Amino acid sequence: MSSDLMSAMGAAATGLRAQTVRIRISAENLANADATSNTPGGDPYRRKAPVFRSYYDREIGADAVKVTGSRMDMSPFQMKYDPSHPAADANGYVKMPNVSTLIEMADLREAQRAYEANLNVIEASRSMMLGVVSLLKA
Repeated sequence: MSSDLMSAMGAAATGLRAQTVRIRISAENLANADATSNTPGGDPYRRKAPVFRSYYDREIGADAVKVTGSRMDMSPFQMKYDPSHPAADANGYVKMPNVSTLIEMADLREAQRAYEANLNVIEASRSMMLGVVSLLKA
């Protein structure tokens, strides 16, 4: 039983780390939602998305997850008419980042909930282990 609880805690800990990276990437995207190029016709900030990989971790004896990096979102940039902007092309259009604050906020909320769920698994496992220890002492 104890090893099952340790496995659950280990798997949840990998989930915590993965969600932390996911939150950091979403925060970076939000911070750069208006970051345009400084050169005419140049590309603005391109949204990033985390890349997850699941694997069996022999050390904890459970499936785990990790972030193997991030990938660039290749969706098209939005064009905004602003001829006075330093990044405006010959027609007065500026390429805007492909970051949607609505999508990023939804991703942040989902990552926060997944983080909390993993934290609850760790706390529940810890409580059960303490309960077993107190039963063994009695």
